[in-house]
Amino acid sequence: MKNPPTNTLVVALAYDGLCTFEFGVAVEIFGLPRPELGPDWYRFAVAGVESGELRAMGGVRVVADGDMSLIAEAGTVIVPGWRGADTPVPEALCEQLRDAHRRGCRIISICSGVFVLAAAGLLDGRNATTHWRYLETLQQRFPNINVVPDVLYIDEGSLLTSAGSAAGIDLCLHLVRRDYGQEAANSVARRLVVQPHRDGGQTQNIVRPVPVARESKRLGLLFDYLHQQLAENHTVASLAHRAGMSPRTFLRRFHDATGTTPARWLLNERLIRARTMLEKTRLSLDTIAIQVGFGSSGTLRYHFQQHFSVSPTAYRKRFA
Repeated sequence: MKNPPTNTLVVALAYDGLCTFEFGVAVEIFGLPRPELGPDWYRFAVAGVESGELRAMGGVRVVADGDMSLIAEAGTVIVPGWRGADTPVPEALCEQLRDAHRRGCRIISICSGVFVLAAAGLLDGRNATTHWRYLETLQQRFPNINVVPDVLYIDEGSLLTSAGSAAGIDLCLHLVRRDYGQEAANSVARRLVVQPHRDGGQTQNIVRPVPVARESKRLGLLFDYLHQQLAENHTVASLAHRAGMSPRTFLRRFHDATGTTPARWLLNERLIRARTMLEKTRLSLDTIAIQVGFGSSGTLRYHFQQHFSVSPTAYRKRFA
């Protein structure tokens, strides 16, 4: 699916006390030149909330490209965290963001950056999320927001919010996928050496993100195998055997690592593969269904419609 923005300028905010990791995510995904992805790739600039040299976490200093007037030129604005849930947001910044939203600019918050959007009143009556540590505070201070707990990110069209730092990568890759398609998002993910797609509804509160060494290796090899053998019929018993675990231990470790079940993970991966094949090949629906593991075009149609709210045929006509 490709739907490049009319205005490709992405403006990331910088402020005194800047969250370095979240800012780095914005720079890495939108600020690096990527000639392999064509001439219409994003343009990037940094807008300083305050003037002069800005202090970032970790002893880093940042000099912005310009002041907040850059927001008026942006097609997308990124708020990479905020310097504290208890720290007031300047009214001048709120007004700039309200003006940007009124003219159709997309505004993205990573982690605690949601408090900036909330202070500007942009999230009233909308769904939003943030890092699990801030969920209760956000809901208490902004009761008109529908705070959604335990998800990685939420896409409300022109307003997008993410959970903690790494979820910002997922949200930014989601936007790349929305704008330039799956292949472009995969290319950016490969350069980052991260998983190309984690669904926004996946849990952020994973019990144990990094399994013990031997289990991490087993599950890593298992994921590689599943990506290569999506068409096969997999059961919990067969996957547990391949991972060298009992079914009960396997289900627990799989959920700890992914936040979901093997069945839901496989369904999501098969849908992603089917979507890519619809975009990039002229294969029949029956052939695609068999190659990705749905078995029949009817099953593919059902799940595709449920997940993407469009039929495979209509999707292909629009995006192939």
